[in-house]
Amino acid sequence: MPYIKPINRLLLDGLIRDYGFTLTPDGHLNYFLFALCKRTVNPSYNNYKNFIGELNECVAELRRRLLAPHEDKKCEENGDVA
Repeated sequence: MPYIKPINRLLLDGLIRDYGFTLTPDGHLNYFLFALCKRTVNPSYNNYKNFIGELNECVAELRRRLLAPHEDKKCEENGDVA
């Protein structure tokens, strides 16, 4: 999890809150992340590799903190796989 300093978190949370529309996982989020990388990452193999690493760690956090509890809840509600 990217535990960043509170001042940085406030700034980034403000950007997210004030963004103005909802990104949906049907291409818009992909476009946004690609454009963010293309426009902000200094072109080099190492910088692109680091950006991809950040995305991979974000995926791991989504699975660990959001998807796993959801799956556990559904398993309790509907029963485990036999």
